[in-house]
Amino acid sequence: MRKTSLIIMLLLSLLAPVKSQQMTAKDIVIKADNLQRGKSSKSEMKMAVIRPKWMRTITMKSWSLGREYSMTLITSPAKDKGQVFLKRRSEMWNWVPAINRMIKLPPSMMSQGWMGSDYTNDDILKESSIVVDYNHKLTGEENISGLDCYKIEMLPKEEAAVVWGKVIKWISKKEFWQMKTMYYDEDGELIRTETASNVKNFGDRNLPSHIEIIPADKSGHKTVLDVLSAQFNIKLSEGFFSQQNMKRVR
Repeated sequence: MRKTSLIIMLLLSLLAPVKSQQMTAKDIVIKADNLQRGKSSKSEMKMAVIRPKWMRTITMKSWSLGREYSMTLITSPAKDKGQVFLKRRSEMWNWVPAINRMIKLPPSMMSQGWMGSDYTNDDILKESSIVVDYNHKLTGEENISGLDCYKIEMLPKEEAAVVWGKVIKWISKKEFWQMKTMYYDEDGELIRTETASNVKNFGDRNLPSHIEIIPADKSGHKTVLDVLSAQFNIKLSEGFFSQQNMKRVR
């Protein structure tokens, strides 16, 4: 009788719905990061740098392979056309055809504005990883643009050479889109806020295609990035991300 009861209990436990293990803050960030990066990618983007008295538009192509390799080619305006930015593991380079020079970017330049925008060199070259370089903590849940989101605080690891002293991200629960990000310096002062909108289909996934970056202390300043096209998990090799290819990529 006792053996029969044990068998019945075992069967009931197997038939009962299994409650999925709750995701950690790091799990959420990894899933969102993987969605946005893919194993590899190619994209075309348009960036508008908006200032109180002027506006500048830049178009570009970008390629990435994992978290170690990325390349960005400027396609307009004419005076910047052909410039290429490369990250290959821990090295970062800039090819400037106008002066026929290959420039190595030191870590001290990672916090500087990229092409006069509110993006940093670190943002474009993906030098620091939101997965590897930070500790993650789930601090709450909020609704952003009609989507229920996880609110995650990210603090840099002691050994990580990163630009930000703290990052807070809002990641949608269902889709794992990075809907809002606030960036702070080492003193805890808010530096800029990034918001995402206008979800579009890019092949095998949907992602926000419109990104706005607004500095906290610069009235009238804004950078707007629109993803025009994107392909993910395409065939790319490490050899593509070379100094030689910087001079011929189109």
